[in-house]
Amino acid sequence: MSDESRPLSLRGATAIEALEGAAALAFGLFVGWETITGSPVDIMSAIGVTVLALLGAAGMFAVARGLYRMEPWSRAPAVLTQLFALPVAVSLINSDQRGYGVPLLVAAVVALILMLYGRTTDVLVGRPGRDGD
Repeated sequence: MSDESRPLSLRGATAIEALEGAAALAFGLFVGWETITGSPVDIMSAIGVTVLALLGAAGMFAVARGLYRMEPWSRAPAVLTQLFALPVAVSLINSDQRGYGVPLLVAAVVALILMLYGRTTDVLVGRPGRDGD
C-alpha cells in the first residue's frame, strides 16, 4: 500500500513507536557500556537491564515495522507498549526525572490516541465501509 493510502494517524503512531524503540536501544547500549567500563553495584542486575532494554527495543522496532506495513497483528502490541509506558513515565516524573518522564508521557498519550483513532483502527483491523472505503 502506498504512503497516500496510509493514514496520517498511523504514520504518526509508527514514528512514535520507532522513536521509543530507538530510546530503548540507546538506553540498553548505555547501560551495557557502563556495565563493561564501570563498576556496577550489582553486575547481574545491570546485565539484566541491558538485555531487557535491547530486547524491548527489538520488539518495538518489529512493532513499528508491522505498523508501517499495516499488519493487523501490530495494533495490540503497539497499544500495550504505550500502556506500559504510562506508569513508567509517571514513575520517572515522581522521582524528579521530569526530563525523561514528561516526553515519555506525552509520546505515550499521543501514540495511544493515534492508535485508537478510527481511521487507524479501520486500516489495521480491516473494517471496510468507513470514510468512503
